[in-house]
Amino acid sequence: MKRLLLLFVVLLNYVSVFAQSEEYSIIVKDIETLEPIQNATVRIMKTQQILLSNEEGKVTFMLTGGSNVQVSEANYEDLTVRWTSLNGEQKFVIYLKSKNNKLDEVVLSKESPEKILQKLVNNSTKKISVSHRQKVYVREFFMLDNQYTYYNDGLVNFQFDKNNNATTLLVEQNRSYGLLEVDVSADLKGYNLNNIMENYSNFKYFDPLLDSKSKKSYDFTIKGHSKNKDYYIMTVVPLDKAKEAIDNFEIIYDPLKKIIVEFTISTTPATLDKVEEKTKEGEKNLTKSFVKVNYRWDGTDYYVLSSNEEIGYDVVLKDRTKNIQVRNSFVTTGFNKQNFTYNESDVFKEKSLFNKKNKILTNYWDTSGFTATDEEKAIIASLEFKL
Repeated sequence: MKRLLLLFVVLLNYVSVFAQSEEYSIIVKDIETLEPIQNATVRIMKTQQILLSNEEGKVTFMLTGGSNVQVSEANYEDLTVRWTSLNGEQKFVIYLKSKNNKLDEVVLSKESPEKILQKLVNNSTKKISVSHRQKVYVREFFMLDNQYTYYNDGLVNFQFDKNNNATTLLVEQNRSYGLLEVDVSADLKGYNLNNIMENYSNFKYFDPLLDSKSKKSYDFTIKGHSKNKDYYIMTVVPLDKAKEAIDNFEIIYDPLKKIIVEFTISTTPATLDKVEEKTKEGEKNLTKSFVKVNYRWDGTDYYVLSSNEEIGYDVVLKDRTKNIQVRNSFVTTGFNKQNFTYNESDVFKEKSLFNKKNKILTNYWDTSGFTATDEEKAIIASLEFKL
């Protein structure tokens, strides 16, 4: 009996040695054009890890053994790939087929676009407003006068409480590289990790469009999605006579489920030219603004999947003007409805991760859900070298 037990222990150790996690890479491409597909969602079925393809169509992940893979993107047909068909390769390509709706006619409706948007926001907010925990990889690039000066990223947990519609933020790991001007944190506009996810969840960006006077400032159009027959696109652009309205909106939504799938908000040089330039010391003039947020409906849960924001502005100084640009990205790597326990002292209350000392336990950025491109890796490495 003792010999059998000893043999079992030896075999167990033998198996554990060879059951180490290995790194795999997937490239997602269009089957017709062979071009990489950005922002495709890749779910590793064994671990339920969610990944998002970068500009190169690439995702990277760690895995022990094998797992089927689900790939989806709004403009393409969903695809589930069996691990055995991938031949165990550690780097492989998955091809998606375009839905090719090719219909973008104007959609006629008895309801006004403003009322449709109001119903979309109300229903989407209702579905997303459930208590849950969301693990998110967040990263930020900072530029000062067109030079990259700082970078940070981290793996954080957002705890949503539906009772008070508030978010609690805890930081698992983080790192910061580069040199950040002392006054940059005071100059930053709109980047606060304690409320940015709340704004995504309560669709606060649409407040100007939900105002009863929005028709006087914006032109609304609804068309069928040119690549997906299941979605509509609402386009909202500021009227020429509207001096304060400068943002252009594109809202992709599911008309049957009545939920928002994606939205993009951007400014153009033409709309920025309408804004009177500020000249007083300390004032800021906007030079760039871009927001894109994707939402995921998995049949049961609805939540923020990813976001990208870019903002640029000139700060008027006494003797010169300095330009600040910030690029911020969120990627949800895990979602569940279980609460986690924490101490109040663990709650992160600062504006950005550059206010927190580095805490690196693992190479979390390699399996974060969003793989850095070669260009981004070079930027990060150059800033790390400055330390």
